Amino acid sequence: MALPLFRRGGNQKAEMTFVDHLEVLRWHIIRSAIAVAVGAIFIFIYRQWVFDNVIAGPINPNFISYRMFCDLSHWLHLGDALCMPPVKVDLQITTVGGKFMAALSISIIGGFIVAFPFIFWEFWRFIRPALKPSELKYSALVISAVSFFFFMGAAFGYFVLGPFTFNFLSNFELGAAVVVDNKPILADYQDMLVNILLGCGLAFELPVLAVVLTKLGLITPDFLKKKRKYAIVIILVAAGIITPSPDWISQLLVFIPLIFLYELSIILSKRSYKSMKKKEIEEWS
Repeated sequence: MALPLFRRGGNQKAEMTFVDHLEVLRWHIIRSAIAVAVGAIFIFIYRQWVFDNVIAGPINPNFISYRMFCDLSHWLHLGDALCMPPVKVDLQITTVGGKFMAALSISIIGGFIVAFPFIFWEFWRFIRPALKPSELKYSALVISAVSFFFFMGAAFGYFVLGPFTFNFLSNFELGAAVVVDNKPILADYQDMLVNILLGCGLAFELPVLAVVLTKLGLITPDFLKKKRKYAIVIILVAAGIITPSPDWISQLLVFIPLIFLYELSIILSKRSYKSMKKKEIEEWS
């Protein structure tokens, strides 16, 4: 089966078979894997600093977010309303090679996060031949927007949602008469932290997704406005999924930026829709 695509370095269309597509995709995947490996090796070399200052940050009593929320509470004259109690988390490893596997896991996941812009760029290069010339001029903008919203979401999860979640869970008491020690294994903590980072990073891609779907003609700004009440329910459910802790404060912290991003999606969709209609008028005139 032959599929029409532009070959690199050529200005005319050329036929590419399904096998040719697989070969091109393979090299994009290989280059992406190399980028992840380079980032992983760098993180593994400096694993002690990364673990102490990045991975264990949200469970460090001196973490910057705890101080900032407390200072914000005092600045707003709310007393200690936003000041959270010290975190009580003693991590443990139950296997002989647990430390090495934890370091390996941290390195690979960290390498993926660091290399995310390059990975998306490789994905964009793969689908680029199928795009129109008018769509190609937005390549740099799309890559920048996707990377920006992903890292903004990951930062929100790390500095805002993570501290509230871990603080709530670590200080949650099951009973008063019997003391139950909370000593989670390191793998559980890592999984929860990764879920928060990736969950928030992907959730913050909502404006980009809205623009893409508008360009494809699948949604319109009016559609987003009419479905706002359903979107609120979906966002509430998403907030419950993203936040591992059941407290309403953490879920509210996720709901507020997501509903803001939904409103931003309506604005960006409206601009994209107007631009598309304007081009259609110019082509027909």
